[in-house]
Amino acid sequence: MKLITAIVKPHKVEDIKTALQGIDVTGLTVTEAKGFGRQGGHTETYRGAEYKIDFNPKAKVEVVAADDQVALVTETISEAAQTGKIGDGKIWVVPVESLTRIRTGETGEEAV
Repeated sequence: MKLITAIVKPHKVEDIKTALQGIDVTGLTVTEAKGFGRQGGHTETYRGAEYKIDFNPKAKVEVVAADDQVALVTETISEAAQTGKIGDGKIWVVPVESLTRIRTGETGEEAV
């Protein structure tokens, strides 16, 4: 099993959710986040005063998937999140040592 984490633009979360449901992913977690990558922050003007925004709003999407589903899930998230503009985000995958569904006590891939 693997934990797939994606940092994406917040307005793409609904598209990602719909795309993942289309490939039968049954669960995901979304968290509001702030961050910056190569684009750094940006400058905005409010009432004539210019100020720098160091962190851009982002969303963190997390999915636990069976090993044989990782490539499909990663590709699906990437396609749904892509705008072609700077700041589209990143996806990374890390191993999950164990997983337990609290309600049923199922463990491992049965709990996904």
